[in-house]
Amino acid sequence: METLNYAVLEKSGYDGYILKDAPEKVMQFGEGNFLRAFVQYWFDVSNERVGWNGKCVLVQPIKPGLAELINKQEGLYTLYLRGRENGEKVDLRRVISCVSRCLNPYEEADYASMMDLARSDDLEYIVSNTTEAGIVYDPACQIDDKPASSFPGKLTQVLLERYKAGKSGLVILSCELIDNNGKELLKCVNKYIEQWGLDEGFKNYVNNDCTFCSTLVDRIVPGRIRDAEEVARLEKIHGYADPLLDVGEIFGVWNIEGPAWLEEKLPFKKAGVNCPVVPDVTPYKKRKVRILNGAHTGFVLGAYLAGFDIVRDCMENETILGFMNKMLYDEVIPTLPLDKDDLMSFAAAVQDRFNNPFVNHELMSISLNSTSKWRARNFPSFEEYVEKYGKLPACLTTSFAAYMAFYSNEIQELTDAGLVCKRAKGNTYTVSDDRWVLEFYYDHKDDDAAALTHAVMTNEKMWGQDLTKIEGFEAEAARILGEIREKGSLAAYAACL
Repeated sequence: METLNYAVLEKSGYDGYILKDAPEKVMQFGEGNFLRAFVQYWFDVSNERVGWNGKCVLVQPIKPGLAELINKQEGLYTLYLRGRENGEKVDLRRVISCVSRCLNPYEEADYASMMDLARSDDLEYIVSNTTEAGIVYDPACQIDDKPASSFPGKLTQVLLERYKAGKSGLVILSCELIDNNGKELLKCVNKYIEQWGLDEGFKNYVNNDCTFCSTLVDRIVPGRIRDAEEVARLEKIHGYADPLLDVGEIFGVWNIEGPAWLEEKLPFKKAGVNCPVVPDVTPYKKRKVRILNGAHTGFVLGAYLAGFDIVRDCMENETILGFMNKMLYDEVIPTLPLDKDDLMSFAAAVQDRFNNPFVNHELMSISLNSTSKWRARNFPSFEEYVEKYGKLPACLTTSFAAYMAFYSNEIQELTDAGLVCKRAKGNTYTVSDDRWVLEFYYDHKDDDAAALTHAVMTNEKMWGQDLTKIEGFEAEAARILGEIREKGSLAAYAACL
């Protein structure tokens, strides 16, 4: 079967939106599954809905990459967005046509092409997702490297070329999963300006003419389909082969921190897509961590002990679903500093996302490092609820007890792989966490509920404080832990409803 390109697509009979030629307005560092299911989707939809008329040039941030394959397909690839929306199953196919080409800057000709693009009057945006390790200052990078090995080094080279050509400043949209990603990227660029002895005019251009935006990305992207039968089935439907086929969930939001004028410049507001420009992304990160991630950590440990294995099945159980929703709507949302309608809408989408019929999200994969996760995702909501209402939040307290139960349920042994426990279903499972955490629980494997709760809560290395000082918390968590050990976690969840 022929591989996707414009001629092959035309022969296939595809009748969706396609834009073959347009000015190259975006230089994007990163060509992997996530960006192609996220950033390219928003720009592609903007081309269709409001005639943005733009193309994206992708750049490999590291030597091995997809440039050859992307160029062979003339930038085209198939995107499936799958999941549930308003309770309904969704399986949308779209051929993305907003990519013009992909450059490998480690090849001399492509490095020159990257610099040609840097000088282009059409260029408006630089987007990046070079992993959490990508935004790093490496003093080994030199101005004459072709290219600099670090992403901030490459970006400095691109901006310098544009500055020398007398071209206007760019908007830089950083998507890496670190706090203040745009601000941290700008810090790295400024370090190269200083290290390379670049002039004050360029420094002013970078810091004042260019706009570095921190952004928050939110879309689960499973990526490529690995089941050979499913791939063959889709190829038959499509009428072409597509090694670049990408899959993401239907939900997506891109919060972009920037000045008010940026919302009018970007095509997203006009296109009606979920990419708002906001003065500060911090509250939105808090929303994601507390609601989406906090929901996961809040219910999965007890759900696993109750015999469940994947998230979707939990959403089909009235008790677990009721427990999760009560935790979110009654205990987490009241502590968050955002518009309540926005929070309620985001929380409602969580249920659809967790009930995705296309993703088997295993509870054990979510359980990794639950000590630090509970501290970061759930304890802030717990603490702020106590401060606001002067009482313990029932579901979050039960969640903490379920966390202790998961780490202590019929401990069998401590191995190199982790702490081996056993659940009522009969199988063993291996708890994965920092070694010192696992050793702590193994040392307390014979403790009764009260003794274990006291030991856990007074371990300040775990929580950064002595949790027994929170009035009533120790006694209530110990009581619930005892109930879980005696009657099971589902009974403890039900008791909250």
